[in-house]
This record gives sequence, C-alpha cells and structure tokens, in this order.
Amino acid sequence: MGMADTVTKEYMRGNKVFADAFNYLIYDGEQVVKPALLQELDTTEIAIPFALDENESPTEDVVQKYRDVLKSTVIMQDSRASYILLGVENQTEIHYAMPVRNIIYDALQYGKQVSEVAKRHKNQGDRKGHNKGEYLSGFYKEDRIRPVVTLVVHFGADEWDGPLSLREMMDLEDEKLLEYVQDYRIFLIDPYKLTKADLKKFSSSLGDVLGYIKYSKDKKALSKFLNDSQVMVMDNDAARVIRDITNTPIYVPDGKGEIDMCKAVRDMIDESKQEGIAVGKAEGKAEGKLITLIDLVRDNSLNIEKAAAKANMTVEQFEKIMNQPLE
Repeated sequence: MGMADTVTKEYMRGNKVFADAFNYLIYDGEQVVKPALLQELDTTEIAIPFALDENESPTEDVVQKYRDVLKSTVIMQDSRASYILLGVENQTEIHYAMPVRNIIYDALQYGKQVSEVAKRHKNQGDRKGHNKGEYLSGFYKEDRIRPVVTLVVHFGADEWDGPLSLREMMDLEDEKLLEYVQDYRIFLIDPYKLTKADLKKFSSSLGDVLGYIKYSKDKKALSKFLNDSQVMVMDNDAARVIRDITNTPIYVPDGKGEIDMCKAVRDMIDESKQEGIAVGKAEGKAEGKLITLIDLVRDNSLNIEKAAAKANMTVEQFEKIMNQPLE
C-alpha cells in the first residue's frame, strides 16, 4: 500500500469524516448518520461456499478480501431504526473494474452474515423442528441480514472516467438479454464533479480536502478557493491527504493536532519567493564577478590563468565563456 493510500484510509476512518461522506451521498448533507453511533468492524470479508444438499459438506476453500473501512450504525428516521453496514473504498487512482470489485466486497459481506447466522443457530442447538430448506442453509425463514452500502471516494483531481455500473463494463446491446443481466452500480464522490454548492454540504474537513484536490491543477482557481476560505483549519490527517495527494510541499507535524491550510500554503509560497530572490541575488553576484574578471583579462590587467582560478574554472572553460556574449 502506497503512502497516499495509507493516509486516505486513516483519514476516512475518522467517524466525523466517515459520517459526513454518507450524509452527503444519501441525505444531501443533512446530519442523519451520527458519528457517535458508528462502530468500526473487521474489514476482512470471508465467505465459505455453502453445501448444495444435506449429504454434501461445504468446501474448505475460503474467499477473502479486505475493505478499506467498514462500520455499522443505526439510522433513525421517523422513529424507525435501520441497522445498516457502511463501507468506504478510497481510490487515489481511477479503477476501471470498480463495479466488479465492489460487488465482490458486498457479496462476501452478505455471505459472511448468512454464515454467522447459521453458525449461531448451530451453536444454540435450535436447528430441530425446521424444514429441510432451513436446515440445509442454516438460515431460517424469519432470519434477516443487514443491508450494506458501499461508497467510493475518489481522491484525485482528474475526472473519474471509469464505468459506474456493471452493465457499462459489458459489450451487450440486446435489450431483451439485458433484462436478465443483473446490474450493479457504484456510488461515487468525485472531486472533479463537485460544485461549490456541493462542497458546502460537507460539515467536516472532507469538503475542504475535496475542494483543494478539485482545484489543485489550476493555480488561479486554487488561489481563489483558498482566498475565499481565508481560514481552513483542519486536523493533521486531513492535511496529510492534501499534501500527499496533490504533492503540495507543506509541513505537517507528526501525530494528532490541527493546521491552518491557508496559512501553511501562504507560508510555503512566501518561502519559495524568498528562496527565489536569494538564488537570483547569488546568481547575479556570481555573474557580476565573472564579467569583472573577463574585463580585467581583456584589459591585460590580469592574466587568464589567475582569472580562471578566481572563477573556479579551468583556463579552457574561462576562454570559452569569454568568447561568448553573456546573456
């Protein structure tokens, strides 16, 4: 895993940012998913194929995948509680098979839930009295699984041009056949497509991070974005995402804490300007010294050997420069 992947994963693990992403996706920014109710889960998705009949045992082959972040929560709407699993996949690069990747994660999670229900029934010894179908699957008629919503967050300035659904990955135009081909679409947050109004719907630093990434390839637009923000205080995890994704050479202290990104970028620009001025002065001073030495040689006031030595050059190098006009 690269550094950019590591910092984005750590950043999205934070409950406030995680909840913010889903509140934007599902509820248009309304604070419905509560950070305090999020519980992080094991991101290992494991599924063991089921037996086909009562005389057959499940195979020992295990399918195993690892999500970026997976959390469980309770969402309250109109006094009703919805128990749901929320998963985030961070992409620093465009993944052109993302629909297949996500459907595997979700299918494995559902398979894992069914396996856990069956295991619980077996351990509790309550498998008697149920019909053959229930006994075979270990999953009873009244059992339920928790829905899974997977969100892809693109941490890149380029527009996501990959497929957004399973069918987009197929070369099939027969409408009759398509009726029988299951589709699967991905839910995506792509900075390139976010408008100013969209960015204002985020309540955490995620809006500032995505906004910075969105404008990072346009210096004029980025400068306006920072000027409009004036103060952009964010935690160090968010600042590291900006630093590593956009290659902005700002200093971010190790560990937890906060940083004003607007000030950090302005300080970086001022420091770069000062370094440029210092380099220019040094180069100008060196060029002036060289011109003086050349004039002394041409006036026969100084021999070329001594002039070359003072300029830290060989005689051949000095002669070559002396015979060329200085720019």
